[in-house]
Amino acid sequence: MQEDKVSYQSTGRSYDGRFFVPDGGAATVRAGVMVLHGGAGAGAHEMERARMLAERGYVAFVPDLFGEVFTSRERGVQVITGLAGDPLTLRARLAAALECMRAHPFVPPTRTAAIGFCFGGFAALELARSGAELRAAVSFHGGLGARMPGEAGKLKASVLVCTGAADPFATRDQRSSFEDEMTRAEADWQMHVYANAMHGFTERGIDRPGCGYHEGADKRSWSAMHALFDEAFV
Repeated sequence: MQEDKVSYQSTGRSYDGRFFVPDGGAATVRAGVMVLHGGAGAGAHEMERARMLAERGYVAFVPDLFGEVFTSRERGVQVITGLAGDPLTLRARLAAALECMRAHPFVPPTRTAAIGFCFGGFAALELARSGAELRAAVSFHGGLGARMPGEAGKLKASVLVCTGAADPFATRDQRSSFEDEMTRAEADWQMHVYANAMHGFTERGIDRPGCGYHEGADKRSWSAMHALFDEAFV
């Protein structure tokens, strides 16, 4: 497996990213998958998942959506809240990251997907809502609300939401509202809800209020993603 660091531009700012390329060259690549990070930035969890994808024949790209390393929790909350409340700015950064991935010589430009964890799961859904040319978008324990809901006929990606029944940040009411939104948007969507799983259920060692690793939900959701990819990248 080859790992390469790159930079890309969005609205006059520079952002870093890292590619994970499977062995064997372009002939072995199934598709390009963007791996979107949580609120702490692109860390070990995202890199591990990107390597897992590369081992399955995908070029995985982990972009930085923040453009900075947070020096305090308060700064992190400020940036994340600002992006969540400004979908146009977030979508512009996501679009730039997607174009960076598409420019990789091994990535078939029409065979791309986006997945994300926590904030990154929310971001993956925002990219799908924007009408980006994606085959699939997968959210793992991400936020479900939208300031700019998906519009009928605009979503091109098949959408998979993997969420925990005990996640205090994705309540039953929020899940219901998301279902209504996707139905109105005439999207190809599915939602998997895992019993007893809280926020952050894919991340080992997570220790924050309302969060917890859940092995069963982690394994089942990862398998569900691969099942969707098998459909999307036939």
